[in-house]
Amino acid sequence: MKEARVLKEFEKAGALLKGHFILSSGLHSPLFLQKALVFMHPKRTSKLCKALAAKVAEEIDIDKIDAIVSPAVGGIIPGYETARHLGVPAMYVEREGGEFVVRRGFPLTKGMRVLMVEDIVTTGVSSRECIATIRATGARVVAAACLIDRSGGKAKVGVKLISLAQIDIPAYPADKLPPELAALPAVKPGSRGLA
Repeated sequence: MKEARVLKEFEKAGALLKGHFILSSGLHSPLFLQKALVFMHPKRTSKLCKALAAKVAEEIDIDKIDAIVSPAVGGIIPGYETARHLGVPAMYVEREGGEFVVRRGFPLTKGMRVLMVEDIVTTGVSSRECIATIRATGARVVAAACLIDRSGGKAKVGVKLISLAQIDIPAYPADKLPPELAALPAVKPGSRGLA
């Protein structure tokens, strides 16, 4: 699937929002990808995750993936759908006391080969935290994948990052906002910080 088609799917779902947004990373941006509006449509989500699974299969040996692990909340649906297309189990880590932990009896064990799947990567913080949690179990992260890398390839997650689309959307620290963005009221639509 071409990058333009990926963005078109977000646009058709009404998920390409313009305004002043505070991202999960704390950065501010004039554009927000509201993936929940994409993920509410099973056919659209399946199409995107099937394309991501195909891209992963082009770039790494999928026979060396035992499971997919994603960070909650945003990564659960694309992680599950990508796992479905690759024919492997899907698990997720979730925050407890502000840190990612493995819960719910997920059998993430030493030596397991894991593909970490995210929804959207901006700075890579959640991905790096998720990868560190996976590694703490003794499992090995063979690569990471996401639907959209909005850093334009600048985010480093510590392993190879495979993205269905890579775009460079501006993001600014709160003290360095361009005047046109500073003039708009800020909205924080992400899930980080939720209990």
